[in-house]
Amino acid sequence: MENTPLSTLFSSEIGLLSLFTIGFILCMGVYIFLFVRRHVKEDTEAQQKRD
Repeated sequence: MENTPLSTLFSSEIGLLSLFTIGFILCMGVYIFLFVRRHVKEDTEAQQKRD
């Protein structure tokens, strides 16, 4: 069997840990983006009501 980078990524412990880390970072980025977007929208609406 060939030892390709993809087979190593999906079959070795360090490859699976790398996939988990990449997935976690992507999920965290999406969460932070949505969190900031929601709070900016709320603050913008609150500012417009005050003016």
